[in-house]
Amino acid sequence: MISDLLKRCPARPADGKNYRSLFPFAPHYMDIGGFRCHYIDEGRGEPVVMVHGNPTWSFYYRRLIAALSPSCRAIALDHIGCGLSEKPPADRYEYTLARRVSDFTDFVDRLHLQEKVTLVAHDWGGMIAMAWAVRRPERIRRLILFNTAAFMPPGGKPIPARLRLIRKVKCLSTPLVLGANLFARSALFMATRKPLPPQVREGLIAPYDSWRNRIATLRFVFDIPLGRADAAYRLVRSVEDHLDALGHVPMLICWGAHDFVFDRDYFNEWRRRFPKAQSHYFPDAGHYVLEDEADRIVALVKDFIALNSEL
Repeated sequence: MISDLLKRCPARPADGKNYRSLFPFAPHYMDIGGFRCHYIDEGRGEPVVMVHGNPTWSFYYRRLIAALSPSCRAIALDHIGCGLSEKPPADRYEYTLARRVSDFTDFVDRLHLQEKVTLVAHDWGGMIAMAWAVRRPERIRRLILFNTAAFMPPGGKPIPARLRLIRKVKCLSTPLVLGANLFARSALFMATRKPLPPQVREGLIAPYDSWRNRIATLRFVFDIPLGRADAAYRLVRSVEDHLDALGHVPMLICWGAHDFVFDRDYFNEWRRRFPKAQSHYFPDAGHYVLEDEADRIVALVKDFIALNSEL
């Protein structure tokens, strides 16, 4: 299985085109806990804060940033260890969910936002963003979610075998993820249904260009809570237990059907917990639903923001 993945995953785009033309936004930096955090801050108006997962970065939100910045303040950070943010070694930074939530809290506080916030989240970004949101429900104007979770696996289902392998066989997963960049490279074809253009492939993995720059992609997987002994377990359970604090918040859910982690069970769990949410299930999209269905989702997001503008 692993050898097949390595053969199918391109190490770099075939034509070597530069991704930066797709990501023309001015960089901003903020010191978070002694480390340099990169973020995008485009436009003026009510704030829309976008929180990425693993192994993406703010580049994943490029089309939403471009579409929303004419009327909103579009903000997208890179977690420490990800994207264009500083990438400290594991002995200098705690690559844990609790640290991510603390960093995100610090980040939002230091933006000094006066208005309520619209949160956009994908993958691990959902857990990070929702951990902040359940503690500050009065600060949340809207929630926009893409293939993510803020609760333990529905029905106690196990995580996929590939993720269990990375977690449990560290003598194998460390050289494959840090050395061969297997996690980020495999996502280039496993997370989408439509072939990604070379520039997009380059952009998604560009920050993860060396062993030391891939530490976050591995540590995110190590931090997945499977039981009570795992560091993130209590925090995930706490977020899950307090999600009802956000029951009054307008929510938009856009879901790619072909996701080997966040499958339809997760989508249904969101709908069960938030029956008033506006939800859209895309049968021909994968985990990177914003790559597969960008035009449709951008239109849905803009309409959703406009329809809930008086809150």
